[in-house]
Parts: sequence; C-alpha cells; structure tokens
Amino acid sequence: MTITATERGPTADVLDRMGSEGDGESDGRHRYRVSESGPGAVVDLDVDPDAARGSMGVGCVHHVAFRTPNDETQAEWQRELRDAGLQVTEVKDRQYFPAIYFREPGGVLFEIATDRPGFTRNEDRESLGEDLKLPPWLEDDRRTIEANLPELESAARAGR
Repeated sequence: MTITATERGPTADVLDRMGSEGDGESDGRHRYRVSESGPGAVVDLDVDPDAARGSMGVGCVHHVAFRTPNDETQAEWQRELRDAGLQVTEVKDRQYFPAIYFREPGGVLFEIATDRPGFTRNEDRESLGEDLKLPPWLEDDRRTIEANLPELESAARAGR
C-alpha cells in the first residue's frame, strides 16, 4: 500500500503513533512496517510536494484500513487518536465489523476495524463468496446491483 503526501512529518507522526516502525527510505519513499507479515504489512509513504489531492474514480483507493482484534482495543485507539487532536468518528456498524474513521493530516482517510464478527457472520467459510451478500440498507437495490456485476466463474465451479 502506498500513501502519497505533500510532506512526510504529519503523516509519519500518525503512522508512528499507530505503532508502525520505519523500515527504510529510498528516493522520497519511506517504508513503514505495520505488522510482521501478511497483506497490508507494509505501508509506503511517498513524499511529493507537488502531489495533487486524489479524487474518486477508477484506480483510486477510498481509504486505508487497519485492523484491531476487538472492541476494547478499537476504543483505546479512538481515545488515543482523539487525544492527539484527530477527529475520529463514533463507531460505525459495518455489518461484518465495527469501524472508526479519521483523516490523517495529509488528508488520507484511515479506518480501524475489528476482526469480529467477520464475513462468516451470515455464511460458512466453505461457501464464502458464492452468493452476493448485501447489507439491509441495499437490499431494495439488489436487482440493480446484480444486473451491473460482471459474470464470474470460480475456480471450484470451473473444476480447477
């Protein structure tokens, strides 16, 4: 994951506050290790003083998500980030996990979500992704949403 900022300091301060560790620098790109391994273990902070603020569209990432194991640690993050002067949302129910959001000083939207209840809340692990699951507030639009999705063939269905 790469975040582009016009200056390093304010964004780096938030990444440091969140427990990441600097892991080198090359050509204006500063690497931060946010976990030991797995997806999202590394965040690169690309510093470009002339960078324009991103806009929504194809290829744009809406936010950067971080995970925390439970509601208690999420509440601790919420308090600590607020104490640091950041405007952090109340906890939002995202059906599969509660989440909080804030913009770091460079303008990037950060999310901190819990691991639970998770995507197996309404289907078992073996059938994850076989059916389109929508939150209740989108059920009235199911036909329109399904009509606009591309047809996909899973490896399991293709006999692979």
